[in-house]
Amino acid sequence: MNAPFLQLLVRWLVLALGVTLATKLVDGITCDSTPTLIVVVLLLSFFNAILKPLLVLFTLPFIVLTLGLGVVVINALLFLFVGRLVDGFHVAGFWPAVWGALVVSVTNLVLSGFTRRAARPATPPPAVKKKPDDVIDI
Repeated sequence: MNAPFLQLLVRWLVLALGVTLATKLVDGITCDSTPTLIVVVLLLSFFNAILKPLLVLFTLPFIVLTLGLGVVVINALLFLFVGRLVDGFHVAGFWPAVWGALVVSVTNLVLSGFTRRAARPATPPPAVKKKPDDVIDI
């Protein structure tokens, strides 16, 4: 199996777990079925890849002014937008979207750390040989 495709599947599974946890932990977020969850994961992945960089670029002064909390607002708006688009996935309002986006972000952070650590090579890289200096120090 191709390694980038496997990485994409792992990212989708982590995102699906995060959305599932958000539906269990946050009042106001519900998901009716597994096919709905798959559609939500695909849309969130698409929006995170396409819309989020554009939104971050256009709101960069706001993000800097709020010391990065603007990114949480962008994630919440994307989460809320997916809730409005997908039938069977309900987000009650802005604050449940904020909490849901935070749950998904923390889940992604924790599980991505585990997958990156497991993907590291077991052997250290070869040592670089240092050339002797040709300069005479006085």
